[in-house]
Amino acid sequence: MSGTTDINEAIKDFPRRKARTLRFTSGAPRSAKVIGDGSSALFLRSDGPEDLVTALWLSWFDAAGEHHETKLADPRELLGADADSENVPAEERARRERAREGGTGIVSYSVDDAGDRVVFTINGRLYLTEINWQDAVESVSAAEGAEEGSEEGAAVEAAIEIPMARTRELAGAWLDEDPSTYSPVLNPRIAPDGEHVLYTTGAYLMLVDIGDWDDASTDRITAIYGVSVEDEDGKPAENTWKIGLAEFVAGEEMNRYDGFWWSPDSRHVLFESFDTADEPTWYISDPADPEHAAVGRRYPRALTQNADVYLTVITLAFDENDRYAGITANADVDWDREAYEYVAAVNWAEGHDPLVLVQNRRQTADQVLEVAVAAAEEPESLEEPVAAAWAQLTVADAIDSGDVADLADEGDAPQLGATRVLEEHTNDQWIDLVPGTPAYTPSGHLVCSLNDMEADTNRLTVDGRPFTPAGWNVREVLSVDDSEVMAVVQREPDLAPEVPAAWAGRGDEHDARSFDVVLFDYNGTYGDDSGCAAVPVTTRPGVWTASAGKCGMVITGRDLEHAKVEMTHVVASGQVTDAVADAVLHGKLPQSHGGIATIANYADEPGFTPNVHFTCLGEHRLYTAIIAPSAESPYANAANLPVLMKPYGGPGFQQVVDAQSFYWEGQWWADQGFLVVTADGRGTTGRGPVWDRAIFEDMKDVTLADQIEAVNALPEAIAEFNEAGEAAAGIPAPDLDKVCMIGWSYGGFLSALAVLDAPNVFKAACAGAPPTDWTLYDTHYTERYLGLDPEVYRRNGIIQDAPKLERPLMLIHGFADDNVTIAHSLRLSQALMAAGRPHTFLPLTGITHMTNDETVAENLLILQRDFLKDALT
Repeated sequence: MSGTTDINEAIKDFPRRKARTLRFTSGAPRSAKVIGDGSSALFLRSDGPEDLVTALWLSWFDAAGEHHETKLADPRELLGADADSENVPAEERARRERAREGGTGIVSYSVDDAGDRVVFTINGRLYLTEINWQDAVESVSAAEGAEEGSEEGAAVEAAIEIPMARTRELAGAWLDEDPSTYSPVLNPRIAPDGEHVLYTTGAYLMLVDIGDWDDASTDRITAIYGVSVEDEDGKPAENTWKIGLAEFVAGEEMNRYDGFWWSPDSRHVLFESFDTADEPTWYISDPADPEHAAVGRRYPRALTQNADVYLTVITLAFDENDRYAGITANADVDWDREAYEYVAAVNWAEGHDPLVLVQNRRQTADQVLEVAVAAAEEPESLEEPVAAAWAQLTVADAIDSGDVADLADEGDAPQLGATRVLEEHTNDQWIDLVPGTPAYTPSGHLVCSLNDMEADTNRLTVDGRPFTPAGWNVREVLSVDDSEVMAVVQREPDLAPEVPAAWAGRGDEHDARSFDVVLFDYNGTYGDDSGCAAVPVTTRPGVWTASAGKCGMVITGRDLEHAKVEMTHVVASGQVTDAVADAVLHGKLPQSHGGIATIANYADEPGFTPNVHFTCLGEHRLYTAIIAPSAESPYANAANLPVLMKPYGGPGFQQVVDAQSFYWEGQWWADQGFLVVTADGRGTTGRGPVWDRAIFEDMKDVTLADQIEAVNALPEAIAEFNEAGEAAAGIPAPDLDKVCMIGWSYGGFLSALAVLDAPNVFKAACAGAPPTDWTLYDTHYTERYLGLDPEVYRRNGIIQDAPKLERPLMLIHGFADDNVTIAHSLRLSQALMAAGRPHTFLPLTGITHMTNDETVAENLLILQRDFLKDALT
């Protein structure tokens, strides 16, 4: 788009387009995973900017280095019209809510080690895609780089391999035969050898032997392990047990969505089972449909009981046709479950027994456990393996295996399921979880994360020794080998002033705002003349991640220079090296390498670029983004404007990052006549563990104080911008007599808090889905920051502040929200009513914490704008 009219129209259309395009993500490639040696990669993508139905794709290079994208499985071809009307099991909907998954169709997948078999679900059905590489003939240039039409450039016939994919429903006849036994199909995972699929129904672990492709009736499903409950009379009772699923707090707060794990040799399975009987029962209802009964569910709210979590390891037997023959060994994983009740992470690497990270309730201590599996002695033979009868075990039998013969010989070898503690970590406040850790290197060295308070850095250790440098805060570990790790990091310039040469000229931008992918070796010998110990895989500041193999990688992310997500596939002729990483950064490869390509992105763009300016405000140097009206806006030349604070502001999450999409909505607000300010206060991560922990037991006062600090420092900062001429038309001065705030979730809490406790600063607020009483929020998140003292919860809640309200406040909440339930807003509204304080309440029927309904999402922006405009006049 170009011209004043076009940009103003884009701003006007933004609420609807944002809603219809799933926040401009539909049609964008995502969920990339390299397969095999990395020369090909799987990814997900829908067909257009308003298409929510996601298909499975393959990125690959031919012999001439030409890049191709092949659609492997299309839900519309497999299901027809039903692909556009989702009918997924309730448990799968809950998993998607935990993962903030808004798409439909194929939203996740599992691939075998060879990379040629992929399983996934669509509308609760189980599907298998098989990729066969077949010889084909293609015309290619005889000489790469020769001039077109020259003799050297003449086309010749060359043999290449191309992927041919076929997809079929897996075990469909079984699923139709007795749905109550074999469904729902949840979280399917294919075995590393590609011969079997494991999924859970929530009550049973189901193992599928993959049959002949042309005869689907040869697929076979067996219930290999299950939990059931009987009352005192032997009749079925409420089943509070689940098997093979991640409990609520694991998915919502630990980013762990799996509840079972294959061994690398496809002969063992480690799985979780848990009992929610001690958790409080909450009921989610739809008041707009009074004939529909409220749905009860267990919710582990702070200061109450968690689910009781167990881990079990089993050894599988297969016959000469590689068909399931039974369980030859079974054991509960033995650890101090009373002291360490959280199962935070599981990692099972080839050649090693599984690693399990467990945490105590307060998250101040953890243990890295190795579970004896391959190391445990197993019987040489078993005349009658334990078979499908396991599926009928009661809860007591399933968890207490005392009635099951111990099949391991006694001796020096550890018993199956025995554990040994490899490392222990402590922190007086809390220990952060870092995805990808703990992990074994191929040769058996242990990589763990460390909240190094003395160095004020979230670091990595190898065999207990820190090896990542101070000032480089590790957010995620992407891969581990014997020489190096690949990680996502955020740099703190005060502690790490040196930057890689590849970042020359932009080093100051690689700070907490930028999520960079880098390589670290274990001895600190990486680096260049800059003296920096990190080798960058990405050079542009942004929010990046990667999936890497031996000969290729896919890098995905966003930055400030581009509206769309970028996904780049790079393939080398040999093992990926620093040269490949450097080539990615410079947009080219040496001729010895296979190729580099950008994967197509069909997502829509908003039609405008945010007019955003970055600064650090106040005593605490709060990273801040100021979004001013666009040059084409009627407010561009205003002398001053009301200030809209638009924070998240809470622990564990940032809003001020180097990604353009984070500021699109802020630009819409700016062009409605506001100076929009987003300030990341203490606790918002990226700046080291000391900064993170400044909010410990004091979230309410510290996070509000930081927003006030940002407001007070705003006039001076904008004056400096204007004096320096950094904004072409100048930034309007902030009108500090008209400051308001909007936010969702913790941002909603902060917005309500602002008008309750600082009415002299904040004149109005819109609070979406605010957690108003922290005893109503879940254990793992809340207790990490507030501990276990009820007085701390009382002090950090805002319901008791209701009588203070003297400014306009709009509460917004979805009745179907199962994360921050509507009880939070209802209790605050009730307290406001009791205190005689007028306020506005906007309840949203059928809306969860994600607000994905396009009509609601569109109108919410407009209603909030009109409310704030009226409140400030």
